[in-house]
Amino acid sequence: MSYELMAILMFASMLVMLLTGRQIYAVIGGVAVLFSLALWGKGGSGLAFHAVFSLLNWYPLLTLPIFIYMGYMFSKSGIADDLYEMLHVWMGPVRGGLAIGTIGLMAIIAAMNGLSVAGMAIGNTIALPEMLKRKYDKIMLTGVIQAGSSLGIMIPPSVVLVLYGMIARQPVGRLWIAGFLPGFLLAGLFVIYIFIRCLFQPHLGPPLPKEERQMPWAKKLLLLRAGLLPVGIIFMMSGLFFMGVTSLVESSAVGATLVTIVALVNRRLSWKGMVEVLTETLSVSCMFMWVILAALAFGAVFDGLGAVHAIKNLFLSYGLGPWGIIIMMQLSYILMGMFLDDTAMLIIVAPLYVPMVIQLGFSPIWYGILYTITCQIAYLTPPFGYNLFLMKAMAPKEISLGDIYRSVWPFVLIMIFGLVIVMIFPQIATWLPDLYYK
Repeated sequence: MSYELMAILMFASMLVMLLTGRQIYAVIGGVAVLFSLALWGKGGSGLAFHAVFSLLNWYPLLTLPIFIYMGYMFSKSGIADDLYEMLHVWMGPVRGGLAIGTIGLMAIIAAMNGLSVAGMAIGNTIALPEMLKRKYDKIMLTGVIQAGSSLGIMIPPSVVLVLYGMIARQPVGRLWIAGFLPGFLLAGLFVIYIFIRCLFQPHLGPPLPKEERQMPWAKKLLLLRAGLLPVGIIFMMSGLFFMGVTSLVESSAVGATLVTIVALVNRRLSWKGMVEVLTETLSVSCMFMWVILAALAFGAVFDGLGAVHAIKNLFLSYGLGPWGIIIMMQLSYILMGMFLDDTAMLIIVAPLYVPMVIQLGFSPIWYGILYTITCQIAYLTPPFGYNLFLMKAMAPKEISLGDIYRSVWPFVLIMIFGLVIVMIFPQIATWLPDLYYK
């Protein structure tokens, strides 16, 4: 049996096992280990083992539980509730207003943590129940939460851009600043899509009843203060980092400390609440770690079969021009993103792609943004999308796996459109860091 056929069989086995309803990390990791043992014998287990420990030895990984803690404390402190109440009142009269407000909430959360998991947690605990209660279409709002939370890996502080900077040997500060405009561009495209679709299909996102919207203007204006605290926390995190005062891990610790202080000052944090936050942080961190470790193991074995190199050779053998090669690189990332995680894709392909990008005369900072947008697409593309898995783990029972899969396709197409815009106009990614560092 050829290695290519083994790769197809491995991929098909994962799909079949996912349909059994078993734990996702057990399915992905189990398939990886079984095929590793079948292909290379007892020594094959070391392939998955070493792939896993390559991540555990990465120091910035400490930001993972800190940012997750920050997301849950963000909710517990009342900041997220106050923000959503503000968005609820100001955006409620608009068709699809709560969904648009959720994208805004996700963008703010993204600027306060470097991962999508915190946005998923807050979206599922705060936004999802409110929108379901107000008869929003469950498929559309499921896609809104998944797409909105994916902004966490683009809008700084982004852990994915940190990893790219380490492997591509590019300054993290430049990458973070480069992520601002593309991140908010995608958020804006999501908002436009929701507004237009709900304009023509009002039943998908009905406006709030008048009795819920009636409020004195003085109180409405007071609600705007809810946005000041997140801005202050974002400045203390990202601002101190950009000024060279704190490191990446220290910045995350500053943010977590500030959110905890806000919760104490607002008198919304009890000992029981603190235990709940720590328990949820541990639970989600472990779930996220198990999924990413299993994905790394799967990616290592899959790459061992030569499948990724087959994709690489596919477009290198055609003698394409510079832009043709860039386009094929992105297509290969989108294809690989259907069954590999962002870390595996980066570790496997970046050592080849980044030097090639530089040789072709393109900016590695700009290409890092293209890569991150592609990762956002990979987070939403079945069958191997992190946000799909996390959504299934957190969503209520009334939302099925089929609903989750159907919900993401409009947002995937929007992200591809955003990717094309950034490719045609590289200044969207490069103008701000060039201006800042001048």
